[in-house]
Amino acid sequence: MTAAATAALDGVAVVTIAHGRHEHLRHQLRGLAAGQRPGHFVLVAMGDPGLVTVLHGERPPAGRVLVRELAATGSPGADLPLSEARNLGAETAICAGADVLVFLDVDCIPSPSLVARYAEAAREAAAVPTPVVLCGEVGYLPPGADPAALPSGDLRALARAHPARPTPAHGTVLDSDRFDLFWSLSFAMTARHWRAVGGFCEEYVGYGGEDTDFGQRVAAAGGTLRWVGGAEAYHQYHPSSSPPVEHLAAILRNANIFRRRWGWFPMGGWLQEFERLGLAEPDADGRRWSARREAASPR
Repeated sequence: MTAAATAALDGVAVVTIAHGRHEHLRHQLRGLAAGQRPGHFVLVAMGDPGLVTVLHGERPPAGRVLVRELAATGSPGADLPLSEARNLGAETAICAGADVLVFLDVDCIPSPSLVARYAEAAREAAAVPTPVVLCGEVGYLPPGADPAALPSGDLRALARAHPARPTPAHGTVLDSDRFDLFWSLSFAMTARHWRAVGGFCEEYVGYGGEDTDFGQRVAAAGGTLRWVGGAEAYHQYHPSSSPPVEHLAAILRNANIFRRRWGWFPMGGWLQEFERLGLAEPDADGRRWSARREAASPR
């Protein structure tokens, strides 16, 4: 990479929040170190000091590495302060001098071009007066894929694209008003646009709802969702359930918060499945969801 290209990435920060998933973080760090490195890497560890050991055991993923810690309890993914952690990571990066924020889920390995493509798209979006949130393609790796043994080209060949999200060609962008498709697995914004939106709503704790809320905040600010070709990330496999009954309490709580803020319920498919399973039900006027008292504990 040329000196000019390196300088262009000095103001870029990658922000990752994590609890557990140590191997996933290790693979992400190696992906960053092998590609076009950002100026900053911010790790927000939620109740897991062991993540710092993982970080220090790898090549530096950026010119400057910053670690923040948040208290958290429970098992990985349960009742974690996800919104607060992203906000803390963003403010840490901005205070360190970053003007472009790239948020990357700990499960995601960046492609070699991800940081540079987000940086390029963010510089172009900086002239837009209203907020622009940039989203890259996330491909899902199958069970058994070993990122440590595969070059990035093989990861791309193995990854399965999400069927409901656009996949623009490398070097192109696609504007959209489908804010319901926003996801926090991989996205970027300029620091100015981030602050115009106000970050994530910290009323949400635990699994579900905060992404959809953030998309609505961008829409309410007159913003744009822009899909960025060439900013691919590869999501590392881990077991999951559908509906995620282990997160029943958090999903119901967050769905009710969202309904109060925006007038409608997100995660409708999951709520309907919880009702079908006898785990939850709406109240008589359909304004609130609650767990059924007689329901068995979620498996």
